[in-house]
Amino acid sequence: MARITPDDVTYTNGVFKCAKDAGKTMTFKEIAAQMARMGGPITGRATSQPRGVGGAFATHIVDVEVDPDTGKVTILRYTAIQDVGRAIHPSYAEGQVQGGVVQGIGWALNEEFVYTDNGNMVNSSFLDYRMPTTLDLPMIDTVLVEVPNPGHPYGVRGVGEVPIVPPVAAVANAIYKATGKRMTQAPMSPGYVLSKILE
Repeated sequence: MARITPDDVTYTNGVFKCAKDAGKTMTFKEIAAQMARMGGPITGRATSQPRGVGGAFATHIVDVEVDPDTGKVTILRYTAIQDVGRAIHPSYAEGQVQGGVVQGIGWALNEEFVYTDNGNMVNSSFLDYRMPTTLDLPMIDTVLVEVPNPGHPYGVRGVGEVPIVPPVAAVANAIYKATGKRMTQAPMSPGYVLSKILE
């Protein structure tokens, strides 16, 4: 029996074929059934060297309500529009966008480290470090724009990092539209917003 080398085997449409003997074929399923007596598991390898990650583009629209007596900002509606390249799994891409938006809203309105005058952090646990929850936010509306990335074999673009960037600016602009006061720092906590309203 002639020894068959990997170079003698081709794999097309789920069928392995021997170049030395066209009659010798096996499906992937047939080979998998014989793995234990043929020397162990089947392994495969592929590499891809995309030419580039491609640009990342998004725009966010937010409607807020600002309580003039307390400075508390409530997000009424949030829409994130993003070029995701090719959305191979659209619901996962949508979840990535929504998660990034919520993290960005946290940076915009709540999240900060608070220190005493001698440098001790006073909110070092999640009991005191305020992050938004589902009770604080509406459903984040997403619009997935699909323009395939020419530098990637599947046309994908990075999705999760992009939506973290716009929320601070979008929320600040919405507060400005609601109050006429320009916010110049984050987080735009109730105390800070109220101080700007009272200027």
